[in-house]
Amino acid sequence: MPVIKTDRDAIIKESIHLFKVNGYSQTTMAHIGKACGLIKGSIYHHFKSKEDLALACLKYIHELFERDIFAIAYRDNIPAQKRFEQFTKAMEEYFLHSEGGCLLGNFALEISNTIAPLKKEIIAYFDAWEEALVHIFQEKFEASLARDMAKQCVASSQGSIMMMRLYGDKEAFHKYNLEALKLLV
Repeated sequence: MPVIKTDRDAIIKESIHLFKVNGYSQTTMAHIGKACGLIKGSIYHHFKSKEDLALACLKYIHELFERDIFAIAYRDNIPAQKRFEQFTKAMEEYFLHSEGGCLLGNFALEISNTIAPLKKEIIAYFDAWEEALVHIFQEKFEASLARDMAKQCVASSQGSIMMMRLYGDKEAFHKYNLEALKLLV
C-alpha cells in the first residue's frame, strides 16, 4: 500500500463529515483513518485522542462560521434586512449542501454533557451565532427583544436542520429562513 500524505486539515474535514453522518460514538479512529487513507495510528501524529480530534473539528466549524457567516451580521454599512438575508442565505448554502446536519447541534445532543471541553466549544459557537443575530435585530428592536428573537431563530434553525435531516426534506430549512426573514420586513 502506498504511503499517503494527509495533513491535519484533510483529517479534520473528513472527520467532520464522518462525525456529522455517523455521530461521535459510532465514528472510530479506524473509520477516520480508513476514510483518509491512513492507518489508525497515523492520526495520532496529529491528534492525541478522538476527543482532541473532535474538538479540532468543532473549532474548525466555529472559525468557518465566524469568518464566512457570522461576520455578515457585523457589516453595519448594509441595512439589517439585507444582512439577515445574506446571513440566512449563507447558512442555507452551508447546511443544504452538507450531509449530516449541524455537527455542533448533533454533538450538543449526543455528548455535550459527557465531554466538558466539547461542550464549552459548542456553547461558544451557539453564543456567537446568537450574538450575530442580536447585532442585526438591534437595528430595529430594543435589546431584550432582539436577544429573545435571536435565541428563537437559533432554536428554530437547529430544529429545522434536525427535521431536514430526519425527513430528508431540505425545503424545511428554507421555509424556516423565509419565516424568520418576515421578522425584519
